[in-house]
Amino acid sequence: MKLVPLQDRVVLKQLEAEETTKSGIILTSSAQEKPQQAEIVAVGPGGVVDGKEVKMNVQVGQKVIYSKYAGTDVKLDDEEYIIVKQDDILAIVE
Repeated sequence: MKLVPLQDRVVLKQLEAEETTKSGIILTSSAQEKPQQAEIVAVGPGGVVDGKEVKMNVQVGQKVIYSKYAGTDVKLDDEEYIIVKQDDILAIVE
């Protein structure tokens, strides 16, 4: 199975959280903050959303920073994904 987003939605796969700090302290999974960085795995077609033309500005494979409380968590085939609107993507990491 695969996820195919509709309209201006984007499917993200969250990047792994850092397990050690810069000073070398190892963090337990409960102490790790959920990262807001993810890789795009699927992009919707855009189109007309709420009466406005929406052009998709992101592409599959890009790494992005997204809004902390945005999106819907989805689990499919033992993989976890986040579906967000393009507006919830704050930046592209280059």
